[in-house]
Amino acid sequence: MKVLVVEDNEPLRRSISQRLRESGFAVDETGDGPEGLWLATENKYAVAILDLMLPGLDGIELLRKMRKQNEDSSVLIITARDQVGDRVAGLDAGADDYLVKPFALDELMARVRALTRRAHSVKNPILKVGDLEIDTRRRAASRGGEAIDLTAREYALLELLALRAGEVVSRAEIWEQLYDFNQDPESNVVDVFVAYLRRKIEREGKPKLIHTRRGMGYILEERAEA
Repeated sequence: MKVLVVEDNEPLRRSISQRLRESGFAVDETGDGPEGLWLATENKYAVAILDLMLPGLDGIELLRKMRKQNEDSSVLIITARDQVGDRVAGLDAGADDYLVKPFALDELMARVRALTRRAHSVKNPILKVGDLEIDTRRRAASRGGEAIDLTAREYALLELLALRAGEVVSRAEIWEQLYDFNQDPESNVVDVFVAYLRRKIEREGKPKLIHTRRGMGYILEERAEA
């Protein structure tokens, strides 16, 4: 999943971005309002984290412009403004959640995970496909009760497929959600990561769960054995 962080306090922005990346999220970051708007309209993000007091374009106006352009990322506002009127203004402008500074990074991460699930109309933090379970709180997976050792990016790929279980996810969508704006991965990197993931969740003769739709992408679903 890809997250946009727009925060002009550089130490805080880098702390948030580092924590997100360590958890397997792809992150684009900026401390500038106009650049944040450009990134938001040029890319697709699962979640956008916006400060309110930004140079060039304040967070409320940035959010209004995003919504006016039909940008439908889930938005989490982070700000030192803690008055009821400020929270109401942010939510009325189109924010999905509001977090007052200072905050614990653990709480921010929990809110990001919840917004990601909400965007896919998923309430349960445990995603299940057949005997495969993905715990979005712990960012861990198991199959048949046996833990699966995944890298952060492998987990991110699995969660993306699981949130859209039964749907085809294109290679372009996977690349867009797993890589930062400035990264330029090799053309077959998505196929390579899918192959790595398959080896781990389909080992020891377990039935296939990740299926290829030629020319379209990949789909995670349980199918009856032929």
